[in-house]
Amino acid sequence: MTSATSPAFGFHVLPSLSASCLRLHPLGRTLKAWGVVCMVGLGGAAQAQSLAELHEVAKAYDASYQSARLAYDAAAAKAEQARAGLLPSAGLSSGMSWTNVDNASPVRDRSFNSQNVALSGSYPLYRPANQLAFEQGQKSLAVAQSQLQAVEQDLIVRITQAYFDVLAAQDTLTFVQAQKTAVAEQLAAAKRNFEVGTSTITDAREAQARFDLVQAQEIAADNDLRVKKLALDNLTGKTDARPHPLRTPVNLPDVAPNEVTAWVQQAETAHPSVVQAQTALAVARLETAKAKAANGPTVDLTAQYQIARSPSTTTGNPLRSNTASIGVQLNMPLFSGYAIENRIKETLALESKAESDVEAAKRAVSQATRAAFFGVQSGNGQAKALEAAEVSSQSALDANKLGYQVGVRINIDVLNAQSQLFQTKRDLAKARYDVLVGHLKLRQATGQLSVQDLSVINRLLAID
Repeated sequence: MTSATSPAFGFHVLPSLSASCLRLHPLGRTLKAWGVVCMVGLGGAAQAQSLAELHEVAKAYDASYQSARLAYDAAAAKAEQARAGLLPSAGLSSGMSWTNVDNASPVRDRSFNSQNVALSGSYPLYRPANQLAFEQGQKSLAVAQSQLQAVEQDLIVRITQAYFDVLAAQDTLTFVQAQKTAVAEQLAAAKRNFEVGTSTITDAREAQARFDLVQAQEIAADNDLRVKKLALDNLTGKTDARPHPLRTPVNLPDVAPNEVTAWVQQAETAHPSVVQAQTALAVARLETAKAKAANGPTVDLTAQYQIARSPSTTTGNPLRSNTASIGVQLNMPLFSGYAIENRIKETLALESKAESDVEAAKRAVSQATRAAFFGVQSGNGQAKALEAAEVSSQSALDANKLGYQVGVRINIDVLNAQSQLFQTKRDLAKARYDVLVGHLKLRQATGQLSVQDLSVINRLLAID
């Protein structure tokens, strides 16, 4: 498509729409109205934001993304907690007691006190359950990282969808306003022809009815644009964000590789939900190993140094003692009321459940990937068909206008041709946006979506 036949995207830059206006109205009577629309759009272009800019703003504002980021930080701290079971531990304790002696025999002191301070420590020499718990912590951190990755990809898709929703709503409003101008011109012509007796009152009434309908469509399109802008503002925290339109001519990217099997294979290994399920399976297997380890012995190295002060029972003078000890402590469970055995049964069942979850995740992402792949392919085909339909609709409108002027076509034919052309332009703009969002959703379905993919689409915008 060339700029002479492709509609511009957005409310701000409308070069091809202006050219289209000249074709729609050979007499140029609506050029002034089109100029007002274009000048208003160009006046706001200086404040427009690119897709990449709004994505960065959304990362700092979106509550869902911030929540996932904080959840990852918490998971990282929790993973480090499990390391404590592999490291030595130490503690300091102290105590003081007061004793009163009251009996019938004479005594020198009827009361006394004692104090003690102890420093103790231990080091796990053989505790397999602690090592397994540490490995579980690291796996749980990997799950949190996959969850954060999924939220990051979802944010990219959501901000892109909201961005293009605003552009689509702007296009719809622009096309409706252009159709309103064209219908008004046709209404004026029908009234003039009726006054001079070259047409019937039916032509004027048909044009008036179409004009009233387009006015209602304009109100609905304006309201839809407000709603779409509010949705984008809610994502970014900015007030009245202004997206850049697409650069013309629009060159939609092709799907590469153009084979659904390759995308499915990638999805079954890299999608965050599959990674989470596989990691959860690894955690479940470690939990089973940890439950089995509870039947085995544990060995710890222990040490203690204690200082105690207490009164002497013979001389009455206080005694002070310093005691140091070091040793190895062995613990061996003998019977726990079948708690360990039943715990093993529980973990084995959960392990089987985790295996089923992995298979379910693979099937889900496979289905989603296939749907996304065929959706992009269909969207590309639809966009190309609508490009051809736009050219055909323009030719049909020109032919109907000429036929109306020479008396072989009636007014309703021209009105229908105008409506078809503007609807085709609107559908073409929407189809292009859907294809671009579809590319991101396809990469999201395979777990490959990143900020670099957003940059590719950002380069298609008319930023400079």
